[in-house]
Amino acid sequence: MSAQRRRSKQRRNARKQRTAPPAEFWRAAPEPPEPPDIVPAEHPGALLRSMGAPPLPGQRTEASLGYLQAVVHQAAKIASAVAASADLLGSDDDEDGAGTGS
Repeated sequence: MSAQRRRSKQRRNARKQRTAPPAEFWRAAPEPPEPPDIVPAEHPGALLRSMGAPPLPGQRTEASLGYLQAVVHQAAKIASAVAASADLLGSDDDEDGAGTGS
């Protein structure tokens, strides 16, 4: 056997000895905590309006702000619908503790 073959065989054996034990990927995970109720924003476009006119060159700022606000309002509607479908939709009354029904 040549010296080169012996060295490559020794390297392979060394690699086999250095392998780490397999990780336990399929172990049971703890249950996540119950998510809090999601309360829809009263004014979803408030943050957008607070930043002022969008810096879109060549566009009318009133029209472009209106389009951006429409997108924000639509996203808020979709987020509320997703929260409702997961039974996570709360209300402002729930947040204050007044809507408990007692």
